[in-house]
Amino acid sequence: MTHEHTLIERLRQKGFRITPQRELIVDAIAHSQHHISAEQILEIVQQHTSAVNLATVYRTLEMLTAQGLVSRLDLGDGCVVYATSYHGPHVHLVCRLCGHVVDADHQITASLGQQLADQYHFWADLTHISILGVCNFCQIEETS
Repeated sequence: MTHEHTLIERLRQKGFRITPQRELIVDAIAHSQHHISAEQILEIVQQHTSAVNLATVYRTLEMLTAQGLVSRLDLGDGCVVYATSYHGPHVHLVCRLCGHVVDADHQITASLGQQLADQYHFWADLTHISILGVCNFCQIEETS
């Protein structure tokens, strides 16, 4: 079963109605090789139909996120992107000055997750996160 069909089937199993618009939105996310914004999803979907608007894309993304099928990630400066849960765990280091994004090893968050559980009895979903800071290049530029 293909990736988008797996997502669609999971929605059906959870009792959601599968409209052609939802199917196109899921298809756009599933076929994306990278993180994708709602606006990019809309551009892809509108190549097939004009019966989808940005509000429909956002509502579908909210539903997919709530069901744990898609993760939402804020890369700073209002840049929000989405990826399917099959994209795998990963951590983004985002420079708040230049916007450069570095993918970090997701294992780096393992001890943080354990500390949160031990100290606060809180299970944190650290499979897809962004950490804002300042990259090496911008640090050098600031000190020059």
